[in-house]
Amino acid sequence: MAKCLSTLFIVQPPAVFGDSRGFFTETYSDRDFKEAGINFDFIQDNQSLSSEAGVLRGLHFQRGKAAQTKLIRVVTGAVLDLIVDVRKGSPTYKQWEGYIISASNHRQLLVPKGFAHGFVTLTNDVNFLYKCDNYYNAEADGGFSFKTPELGIQWPIDFDQAITSEKDANQPTFTEFEKNNPFVYGEI
Repeated sequence: MAKCLSTLFIVQPPAVFGDSRGFFTETYSDRDFKEAGINFDFIQDNQSLSSEAGVLRGLHFQRGKAAQTKLIRVVTGAVLDLIVDVRKGSPTYKQWEGYIISASNHRQLLVPKGFAHGFVTLTNDVNFLYKCDNYYNAEADGGFSFKTPELGIQWPIDFDQAITSEKDANQPTFTEFEKNNPFVYGEI
């Protein structure tokens, strides 16, 4: 496991066993995660399918007691996965990082509470899976625009070509989100 932005983790499986039939890998072991100091009780699994390259989802989070830590992976296709630290007072506040997560590299990304998350599909037919340590709560759902220039996020797509939801297209800017940002470093 590699640490990034001080609290995020890129998780590589311990082994991928391949032969002419395909491969086998262990994608999650509670014991192994706890031995590595990653202690989350995942209680909900989610899956999204993006049928075309250029689908842009995010940047999302859950507020308050509904905040979620996520363990994400891709089982078909590839994405550029982006995270942004939104915890006021954090040494990495407003910093972002992006990672290629794909079926072929078997990477997973652990995204703790207090980080906004989004991705753009790089291939067709992307199956994106994630474990959560809290249940989804529509009233706690939040986000800000992927077009946020003040963060300098470098998406590999022309926004005019992005396939996105109406909800994501109409999210507030980061500056607007910041006025009522509920995330505080050390309190979440």
